[in-house]
Amino acid sequence: MSAGYFRYQAYDAQGNVQSGQINAESEREALKILQGKKLIPVKITPSEQDDGTPSRGRRVKNAHLLDFTTGLCTLVEARVPLDKALRLLEGITETSAMRQLVMQLRRDVKEGRSLAEAMEARPDVFSRMYINIVRAGEEGGILHQLLPDLVDFLETSGRNRSAIVSAMIYPIVLLVTGVISVFLLLVFVVPQFAIMFEDAGTEIPASAAFLLALSDGLARYGYLFILAVVGIGFWWQWLDRDPQRRLQKHAFLLRVPMLGSLLLYKDCAVFARTLGALLEAGIPLIRALRVAREVVGNAELTRHLRQVEDDVRGGAGLGLSLEKTNRFPTLLHQLITVGEESGRTGSILLKTAATFDMYVKNQMSSLVAALQPALILFLGIAVGGITITMLSAVFSMNAVEF
Repeated sequence: MSAGYFRYQAYDAQGNVQSGQINAESEREALKILQGKKLIPVKITPSEQDDGTPSRGRRVKNAHLLDFTTGLCTLVEARVPLDKALRLLEGITETSAMRQLVMQLRRDVKEGRSLAEAMEARPDVFSRMYINIVRAGEEGGILHQLLPDLVDFLETSGRNRSAIVSAMIYPIVLLVTGVISVFLLLVFVVPQFAIMFEDAGTEIPASAAFLLALSDGLARYGYLFILAVVGIGFWWQWLDRDPQRRLQKHAFLLRVPMLGSLLLYKDCAVFARTLGALLEAGIPLIRALRVAREVVGNAELTRHLRQVEDDVRGGAGLGLSLEKTNRFPTLLHQLITVGEESGRTGSILLKTAATFDMYVKNQMSSLVAALQPALILFLGIAVGGITITMLSAVFSMNAVEF
């Protein structure tokens, strides 16, 4: 029987009833474990909660995958057998989703499958690059040499992702705060001035009349604005359902000033790092290109990379094939050409990826540095403009009465 969790009820030496959950290969092994603990079991049942099968809705986070890979790397480098390494990792894993994943991997390995084949059953967790590196390590008997590079790859990817998210948090919070502040002013504060103007019976200045009309429009039809935003979101996702529309959408994004450059260099960094890691792992170029192409998120770049793969299969150099597309940064295909001439394509690709990552970070820093004061200025002008406009109207009304 495959490994799993079993719930039990048993009597201890004092006659007290104890219950809990243990991990064992079978009920017979669970019985032996309990007897070894000087317990007299009266009931042993398989645990439905932790039976090792993947449960829907439980997502394995990138941080947990990195911890698993780091632990596996340490144990494999120490020449611990793979089955025992997975069993140790299962015991120290804290999250339920990750523990179930490790149990499933160990179960498949014990049944005779390779670790890479076991990982292929969970494409939602393990990328094709991850699986191919593990497969190359198992086939060549060098898994202990390739896992450290895989750990470095995951750590770098995680740091880059965190840096981008952290850089965008403050501008997004600032923008949301500004929009909400302006909305609250127009919907709840400005209408109070309308009552004041009606009681006074004086002519309302044009600027104040415009704000009153805008406030009344938001109060009456503000829900249409929310529906429009939601509709635009659904429409944006709907574009991805058709390959041709998705291709046009991604091509448009690459042409957007600043954003297009960021997306291009971000995907080029992912492509270069993946391809470099695969080549360093000893995976053939054509196979590595196919895997690296699939990790690129932009469909327009993927289309060009498919053509690059065809050209390389026909005997052309990788650097020249990338240059032929006229879509990728000049630095990328120039450095790859140098790497092909020196026989160090993999290592040069990894260094190129680091260069592109630095470019993306610097561009993001510059964008955020420009965005923050712009948003603050927008918030100040919007809130201050509304306040000054309405107060000026009130002062002019008082001057007329005087």
